[in-house]
Amino acid sequence: MAIESAILLAFATSVILVLVTGIDAGDIAIYWGQNSDEGTLAETCATGNYDFVNLAFLPTFGNGQTPMINLAGHCDPYSNGCTNLSSDIKSCQAQGIKVILSLGGGAGSYFLASSDDARRVAAYLWNNFLGGQSASRPFGDAILDGIDFDIEGGTNQHWDDLAKYLSRYSQRSRKVYLTAAPQCPFPDAWVGGALKTGLFDYVWVQFYNNLQCQYSDGDISNLENAWKQWTTNVPATKIFLGLPASPEAAGSDFIPVSDIVSQVLPAIRGSAKYGGVMLWSKYYDDQTGYSSAIKNYV
Repeated sequence: MAIESAILLAFATSVILVLVTGIDAGDIAIYWGQNSDEGTLAETCATGNYDFVNLAFLPTFGNGQTPMINLAGHCDPYSNGCTNLSSDIKSCQAQGIKVILSLGGGAGSYFLASSDDARRVAAYLWNNFLGGQSASRPFGDAILDGIDFDIEGGTNQHWDDLAKYLSRYSQRSRKVYLTAAPQCPFPDAWVGGALKTGLFDYVWVQFYNNLQCQYSDGDISNLENAWKQWTTNVPATKIFLGLPASPEAAGSDFIPVSDIVSQVLPAIRGSAKYGGVMLWSKYYDDQTGYSSAIKNYV
């Protein structure tokens, strides 16, 4: 009887551990780089709150343009001043945090003129930010973990080609992660076609600034319906709930912590493709402490 009780106790304990692990399986992704008052990249990673940091942005590229990063006041790419971020990037990665370069953004000059243009941009990204070689790497010898598609303008053409060319650089020893930040109306107007390729690992959907698919005053139905569309129809590894980290971070749909914890996360966390929460941005997260408040519930 004692042996039976011990076996039952061990089984119950294992079940509880599985359940707890499953509940606390989500990650938090953050965008960093668009406000010089948000702290350094190293300080961002040292908070222990984030599993992915998207460096925002590379807003100029494609159609023969010379690619140029813009990290607001953090560093000056024109004087090669962003190479100082190399040690910060390596520090983040040493903590298991994936550091990803985000293409595009809400303002910029970017579009792909052809499949061949996409191939050239992919080669540039590989040689200057990923595992390739170049004499003018903006972040020095640091090797980023992947590329994020935050495409909100230009055209919707050839992003699938860019994803295909980038994915070919993935190696068994070092994967090139592909992520995207589409708007929540499905399918996304800009990268909807690219997402059909099945090459994206993580998709952090922006569930804000779009009334038809966002949470509103206690009503979760629009968000939940959109979430089901994204998790059912997009062949990505994981889907993230993208949110503004403060009321000032977006035009609409800042969701209070109490609502996220009690209503939103319980409704979507059971999805097999649930990956966690994405926040815009580190600066706004600093103002509210949003990531710290939701971390144990994600």
